Amino acid sequence: MTGLSGGMAGLSDSTQIFIVLGLTLAAFVWGRFRYDLVAVSALLVSVVLGLVPADDAFMGFGHPAVITVAAVLVLSKGFERSGLVDVIAEQALKVGSQLTLQLLVLTGVVMVLSAVMNNVGALALLLPVALRMAREHNISPSILLMPLAFASLLGGLMTLIGTPPNIIIASFRATQTGEAFGMFSFFPVGAVVGIAGLAFIILLGWRLVPQRASKASTEAMFETSEYLVELRVDEDSKANGWSLRELRQALEEPMPILGVIRDDKRRPGHAFMGALQEGDILLMEVGPDEMKLLADKAGLKLGRRDEEEAGAVDSADKGKSATKADNGNDDKQASKQDKNKQDKNKVDTEGLQLIEAVIRNDSVMVNRTVGQLRLHNQHGLHLVAVARDGVRLKQRLRDIRFQPGDVLLLQGDEGDIAESLSALDCLPLASRDLTIGQPRLLLMSIGIFALAIVAMLLDFMSSAVALSAAAVVSLLIGVLPLRDAYKAIDGPIIVLLAAMLPVGQALESSGGAAMVAEWMLTLGSQWPPVVTLVALFGITMMLSDVINNAAAAVLMAPIAVSLASGFDVSMDPFLMVVAISASCAFLTPIGHQSNTLVMGPGGYRFGDYWRMGLPLELLVLAVSIPMILWVWPL
Repeated sequence: MTGLSGGMAGLSDSTQIFIVLGLTLAAFVWGRFRYDLVAVSALLVSVVLGLVPADDAFMGFGHPAVITVAAVLVLSKGFERSGLVDVIAEQALKVGSQLTLQLLVLTGVVMVLSAVMNNVGALALLLPVALRMAREHNISPSILLMPLAFASLLGGLMTLIGTPPNIIIASFRATQTGEAFGMFSFFPVGAVVGIAGLAFIILLGWRLVPQRASKASTEAMFETSEYLVELRVDEDSKANGWSLRELRQALEEPMPILGVIRDDKRRPGHAFMGALQEGDILLMEVGPDEMKLLADKAGLKLGRRDEEEAGAVDSADKGKSATKADNGNDDKQASKQDKNKQDKNKVDTEGLQLIEAVIRNDSVMVNRTVGQLRLHNQHGLHLVAVARDGVRLKQRLRDIRFQPGDVLLLQGDEGDIAESLSALDCLPLASRDLTIGQPRLLLMSIGIFALAIVAMLLDFMSSAVALSAAAVVSLLIGVLPLRDAYKAIDGPIIVLLAAMLPVGQALESSGGAAMVAEWMLTLGSQWPPVVTLVALFGITMMLSDVINNAAAAVLMAPIAVSLASGFDVSMDPFLMVVAISASCAFLTPIGHQSNTLVMGPGGYRFGDYWRMGLPLELLVLAVSIPMILWVWPL
């Protein structure tokens, strides 16, 4: 560290902060290290270089913006647990088969929810509803999921608590003027932009999304036709007398054992604790290589049904050769062969507690393997299959390093699987029965939130205090257990905000923000301030497409204020431009967690997002600038 400080000692503070921020942005885009770790590293380097005073290094953890974000996350979880969102989702499933109406209900509901709760949480709650709707009406999930993700971002524009950039900008204004933006200061602009964006998505945008019904459907991704087999334990099998744990240890391979059939009674593989006996049938998902491994190391052979089907296929082949001249018989034999294959595809998996889940950006599973995670021993889960970008991965399960957006097919105990997925930061996707919360808690959670809003509107309390008080009261009356509250607080985003806030202040105090503003003023000296507003909007929007939107807001807010000072106009329109543009990351799947969450279930590729995202960003720009200048004049 001393060498680093000495090597940059000859550079000005503004140059040093630009170098630190440049490396930080490069690390964000690279994605090798998680964004919270990158942010903390940037903060520590800034402290060593003297850009951030050591006494102020961790002041961000007590910043009102950070506290407000944490409180909103807790309240959002409380809404979910009380049943508010389930009531809305239950109604959303009744819209019928008309695609336009489905899109209107799904995107409209998620947009409204995102205005009053965390937008990732709102999307997570509506995502299973959208997938069920796609299955019931036989449409590609890709048509519904990207519009759903984009609508969740648009909804966050409408209120102070809708998205972290709004909270950051409001707090930044308070440091500059002594007065923060209010709860609904964002609403006039955010609502018009949201309605315009929603109209575009429903009428035209969804047509720009690639339809990948064969790959995007989770039923197709996890088709068992090529892999599901029954393997028999014979008297001379090595596995005779082994437990399933001993079998897995002998195989040194995390092969999923979905069930054990004994005396015509089937037991789920994760719940079978006894020893294997002669005549037991193991229901497993394995390919040809794994079948050879099972035969060599455990002495397992194809079960009775698989042998019968194999024999039927062989007979069909022989019959086809013997009666080649008889076209009618030939067709019947081929039809019989196809039917045999189709029957095998329809293996009954009822009662096996299979569930599909998608890996979140902040999941502990990212960049780790099934062996490192010890899914079975620590979480009671069997990994059955993995799909990435809408396509089932064919490589061995033990070799797969999980990535955000991967869709997993898992098996586990029905009562514990939800808790296991929560611990792994995975979002369940499989169809589920909606559980309506207690009416008393539902009404109380809404009432507590409403009181907090009134306190903010009357300036009785600041947003951080009012929302924190609402979160605490929700915990005291039992709307949300304390354990769930701590789980609801998104640790990585809290650390990111707390670390980047001092770095953003260093950009201002070092003169770096003023330098950028002066450069933009020089380029736009012959143009009116509105042109600079458009440039600021575009730069911030592009930045948010590759880094976290909260980080983009932290970095661009000081530049916005310096620009306003240079033009000698109000800072409010410039801050509003940053707030809106930082939350509109529609071009890539990495710009926002909502985009990443739908990538796997929707079967999207990286280059799919710009097709609808680019015209939507241009629309947002075209609508936002006039509205901002009307509501917040220069």
